Amino acid sequence: MNNSPTIIYTWTDEAPALATHAFLPVIRAFAGAAGVQVETRDISLAARILAQFPDVLVDGYPIPDDLTELGSMTEEPEANIIKLPNISASIPQMKACIAELQARGYALPNYPEVPGNDEETQTKARFDVAMGSAVNPVLREGNSDRRAPKAVKDFAKANPPRMRAWPNNSRTHVSTMAANDFQHNEKSVTIPAATTVNIEHVASDGTVTILKEPLPLMADEVLDATFMSKTALVDFFREQVKDAKDKDVLFSLHLKATMMKVSDPIIFGYGVEAFFHKAFTNHAATFKSLGVDANNGLGDLISKIADLPEDQRKAIESDIQAAYDEGPGIAMVDSDRGITNLHVPSDVIVDASIPPMIRDSGGMWNAAGELQDTKAIIPDSSYAGIYDTIIKDVQKHSQLDPTTMGSVPNVGLMAQKAEEYGSHDKTFEAASAGVIRIVDAKGDTLIEHSVAPGDIWRACQTKDVSVRNWVELAVRRARATGVPTVFWLDSDRAHDAQLISKVNTYLLEQDTDGLDIQILSPVEAMQFSLDRIRRGEDTISVTGNVLRDYLTDLFPILELGTSARMLSIVPLLNGGGLFETGAGGSAPKHVQQFAQEGHLRWDSIGEYMALAASLQHLADQFNNTGARVLADALDAATSDYLTNARLPSRVVHEIDSRGSNFYLTMYWAQALKAQDTDAELASRFESVGAALSENEELILSEIEEAQGPEQDLGGYYMLDTELATAAMRPSKTFNGIIDGI
Repeated sequence: MNNSPTIIYTWTDEAPALATHAFLPVIRAFAGAAGVQVETRDISLAARILAQFPDVLVDGYPIPDDLTELGSMTEEPEANIIKLPNISASIPQMKACIAELQARGYALPNYPEVPGNDEETQTKARFDVAMGSAVNPVLREGNSDRRAPKAVKDFAKANPPRMRAWPNNSRTHVSTMAANDFQHNEKSVTIPAATTVNIEHVASDGTVTILKEPLPLMADEVLDATFMSKTALVDFFREQVKDAKDKDVLFSLHLKATMMKVSDPIIFGYGVEAFFHKAFTNHAATFKSLGVDANNGLGDLISKIADLPEDQRKAIESDIQAAYDEGPGIAMVDSDRGITNLHVPSDVIVDASIPPMIRDSGGMWNAAGELQDTKAIIPDSSYAGIYDTIIKDVQKHSQLDPTTMGSVPNVGLMAQKAEEYGSHDKTFEAASAGVIRIVDAKGDTLIEHSVAPGDIWRACQTKDVSVRNWVELAVRRARATGVPTVFWLDSDRAHDAQLISKVNTYLLEQDTDGLDIQILSPVEAMQFSLDRIRRGEDTISVTGNVLRDYLTDLFPILELGTSARMLSIVPLLNGGGLFETGAGGSAPKHVQQFAQEGHLRWDSIGEYMALAASLQHLADQFNNTGARVLADALDAATSDYLTNARLPSRVVHEIDSRGSNFYLTMYWAQALKAQDTDAELASRFESVGAALSENEELILSEIEEAQGPEQDLGGYYMLDTELATAAMRPSKTFNGIIDGI
């Protein structure tokens, strides 16, 4: 990596990618004034796919594997990476992206869902590298520090997000499994010495199948394994369909099929089959011949029966309709288009779907486009309790109030793939009855489970260095804030018991005098935090990887209206920094609106805050005064941006992300002119700020004139650079000022 001050900015997908086309020229112009280089790397889904097929050439050259390169960069002390939200692709998204790339002339094979030979197996494996949570495990070579900056919190208090009051008779509730799920079947060990292990399936007849080999383990690493029973899961789903009907609440399934890309699509598929049981039973042979895969959702079924003879198709559609008529209502993703919670596994993601439900008085949208009480089905009980606790709390004590509520920042364990989401490469569906076991290099069995056909087995690992760093970071944040700090760990859970032992040991190595540091179960920690929230008090949550993801959406959405306005810093283990921005809403809907009417409502405040933190880190690392001045000025500009409410509107011909970007830029230039630390920067940006201010009306009119017409972006998963740049930089006046810096 370059030893000069350099920021790596990532190209990603959807609305964040569009926003980058507008904001990146500003970044380069301002950073360049302080001698800071800005390079880019493409980690979009399209780029990730093409990188796995070097034989598919572009202008005679293969697509570079930017993600792998970035992964190597994270281990270098000078690493400084700004990572925007990316698509964690489900199979339907993967197939759609492949189809688009094929239409653009890339000679990619089709995605073989069920490989028929070795070649197709290899092809599927190459595609799967790009699917699901492909990016985060590679880049997160450190633990996370995620919090709401004061300016953001103050803005939310003055401009609170809409919160609907919960009715006294609310029937919304969480349903989860009471036995035979991942939590209840979990086993965990700490590895005493470095070794390698194999994961094996031993069938009832003694046949041994190697599922994964060799898997290296370090000394003191925590190794977990667990499984979910197919029989118990299917019974659970059937019970929930009946119970939702009896209670007259919406049936709503909440999973994370994008991140837990092996386990959760399977779970999702059983949910689809349970709800549409008659259709899957009566037409099993037809579905098999068509290659219908319930794991891909109802949408896959509907598309594959479209070309059947009319009588055959109508018989299936009749059974689907019977499920709607005879069963409970189902939560909708899009009521107008009839898109249900069960259409596509990637449409409803638990950490993004439950918080709006809480904000919306416990309701989700039904087929009539009305909010209705909901059965929130979270099959695995590992963390379902946190959502159950907060729902019961607001039912008892009324809705939370963003104008007074405290904050819950997070310190998250995720370095070196710690507790990685479902451990994609270590998750398997049992092919037959028998045992799945983990065997070390000596032939000793470390963990084993008896499994039945269809059971979902998975393992994960957590390195000791990651845990130690996590504890250090938690203590640092506790010391910096003086805020009670809680490790969300359950002594009754196998994995957590191993971590508790480590946490207690490593806390003794830290200066904790005067600090309030506790270890509570997730349910206890949630209630403790809620009690403090209602008193306007802050509480630092210190959690594992999955809870980190859940809480850093849950609390920001309730506190701020969005997780996009959180500051997310990942201090990398070797001294570098990764600065992440929140997703903050439905990026696909943002793109859809922009394509239809030229209005992008994506809020780039996450990018603004990440850039400020990145510049500050770079200033400290390289003793670059100019970078520090840029960072401080950007913080001031962001505060002005919020104070003056320059956020994008949802309405066409009102301010959109391009207008917001203009105002942030103007405030940034003005803040640089006003500072007295660096006279050269003050002088250089005095004219920039003046030009932007003098041309404010003209620039906004040029941006507004671009709104209304449909926009041709050249693609969805792979934007045409020229078209996207033209669409996102419509003001010649603004462009001229920025390009002239």
